Amino acid sequence: MRMPKIIACVALAVLCLVHASGAGLAADPDPQQVLAPTGRLRAGLYPGTPTSILPNAQGEPRGVGYELGKELARRLGVPYEPVVFSKNAEVLAAVKSGGVDVAFTNASASRAQEMDFGPAYLEIELGYLVPKASAIAVIPEIDVAGRHIGVTEGSTSDATLSRDLKQAAIVRAATITVAIEMLSAGKMDAFATNKATLFEMSEKLPGSKVLDGRWGVERHAIAIPKGRELGLPFLRMFTEEVKRAGLITEAVGRAGLRGAMAAQ
Repeated sequence: MRMPKIIACVALAVLCLVHASGAGLAADPDPQQVLAPTGRLRAGLYPGTPTSILPNAQGEPRGVGYELGKELARRLGVPYEPVVFSKNAEVLAAVKSGGVDVAFTNASASRAQEMDFGPAYLEIELGYLVPKASAIAVIPEIDVAGRHIGVTEGSTSDATLSRDLKQAAIVRAATITVAIEMLSAGKMDAFATNKATLFEMSEKLPGSKVLDGRWGVERHAIAIPKGRELGLPFLRMFTEEVKRAGLITEAVGRAGLRGAMAAQ
C-alpha cells in the first residue's frame, strides 16, 4: 500500500530535477542575443587616436578598437557595424543610451558606474605634449601658476587633472583636432591624455614633444551598456583569448600605437 506513495515521491523529484535543468538551460544566455540584440554588432569609435580608429590610405581603417570590434563580431557570428562619432564623449553617451553595443575605452571607476566592462586588454601611459620651444621640460614643471593645461572635455584626464593640478589652469577642448589648433595658437602650454594619442598629435605639430615620464596609466577594456551583464562571461573569455593569441599586440603594431602594451 505504501508503494504508490513512494513512486509518486520519486516521480515528483524527477519532475523537479527536469524543471530545474530546463530552467538552467533557459538561463544560459546566447551571447549573440545579449551583446548584439539588433543582429549586428554596433561598435562605437572616434577618429584621431590609434586606440580607436584611424583612416587608412589603402581603404581598410586601422586602430585597436576597430580591429577588436571586427574580431568580436566575427566570433559572435554577426555583421560588423562601426559607428564613428566625432569625439569620445559621444561614444560614451551612445553606450549609456544603448545606441551602440560596444566601445573600447579607458575603464575608469566613474565610467564603470554608467556602463559595464570586460577585463583590460591594453595599458597606456598618460602624459603631456608640449609645443615647440616650450619652457616646460619635465612633468614637475606642469603645475605652475599661469600655465594652461589642455584636456579633452569630459575625459578621464579632465576629471583627474581638474582635481590634482593645484596651480595650473585647465583648458578644455571639444576634440583632439581642436586641441591641436589650440596648442598651435598658444592657447595651451601643454595637452594631457594617453601617450598613444599624444604621439599621434605630435606628428601634426612640428617641433612638439611628448614629455618623458607619466602621470598615470589608462586600462582600456570593452564597454557594454548596463543591463547586458549576462554577456560579460563571453567578453571575459574573448578578451583573454585575443590577448593570449597575440591579437592585441598585432593590432597595436598595425595601428602604430606607441606608449602602450597588452594588459597583463
